[in-house]
Amino acid sequence: MKISTLQENIKNGLSLVGHLAGKNINLPILNNILIEAKNGTIKLVSTNLEIGITCVIRGKIEEEGSLTVNSKIITDYISLLANKKISINNEKRKLLIHSDNYKTIIKSEEAEEFPLIPQISKEVYYKTSVSEFKKALNQTIFAVSNSETRVELSGVLFIFNKEQLTMVATDSYRLAEKQISIQSNSEEEESKIIIPAKTLQELSRILTNVKDEQISDREQEIEFYVSDNQILFTIGSVELISRVIEGQYPDYKQIIPTDTKTKIITNRSEFVRAIKAASIFSKTDVNDINLDFPLDKNISVISSSSGQSGENTTELESRVSGNDNGIVVNYKYLLEGVNSINSENIIIKIV
Repeated sequence: MKISTLQENIKNGLSLVGHLAGKNINLPILNNILIEAKNGTIKLVSTNLEIGITCVIRGKIEEEGSLTVNSKIITDYISLLANKKISINNEKRKLLIHSDNYKTIIKSEEAEEFPLIPQISKEVYYKTSVSEFKKALNQTIFAVSNSETRVELSGVLFIFNKEQLTMVATDSYRLAEKQISIQSNSEEEESKIIIPAKTLQELSRILTNVKDEQISDREQEIEFYVSDNQILFTIGSVELISRVIEGQYPDYKQIIPTDTKTKIITNRSEFVRAIKAASIFSKTDVNDINLDFPLDKNISVISSSSGQSGENTTELESRVSGNDNGIVVNYKYLLEGVNSINSENIIIKIV
């Protein structure tokens, strides 16, 4: 293999795929990145057997070939070089890198030892805006369960139909649901899959780090391709494939109240500030704060008290309708939920 590219191109590619390669004692090859120059494209690939990431970078292929090299070593070295042309050549399990006045040799391994990345048919697609999907992801993933006792709750439920994607996450204590518009050529009325939280965290990192020039030709869109047990995400020149979680997601619609006794509208940022103030005086490990909504005063009262630290009360101007009401909540759960909302005002309903 013999290729040449700019330092910035390969550096960006390594930053996108290299994060997945870690210290795997049982299978050391997973600590490597696969570099493949074939059919006119230069690909960088990494996998942990659960997730696989592929990134196509710009460059010139003088001689086709492939190899694997330690992710940390090549990433650390490439990042030190100036943004100039880099020549990469592979000879007898040695990777030769030449750029300006820098020359180095890194031990490499045969590409045949690297695990194969599964392929998914791209005939049926779903796609949506990268910015809208990233926002929806941040508004749901915080509610995923960290417990392994119920595996289906350790991921986010994706419900696809032709015009809408519904994302749902719950840990049995709180639930988040977000709907965004999508486009699709699927003939199915509805398709449901559960995607592991670790996969979506890796995808979120990619969406944050991917460069604009890598997705400009796709008009800032992310595409989804689904099989029976895998899902493929495509963002321009970057692809992420992952296994999905097998199991039945609970019927979450049953726990969403349809009738409410009290409705409150208040300023989101002021409400967040009041929650944080009350949290300072909540009981350790209980994280409890009081929310009271007296109807005749049109205010929200956020308070807490602790025998060890003291007490706090904040009154916010609000619009309260329905009955007088009040609840005790875990401020951490409440804060994560409120912070995921982007509007100036929020609506709180109590059953």
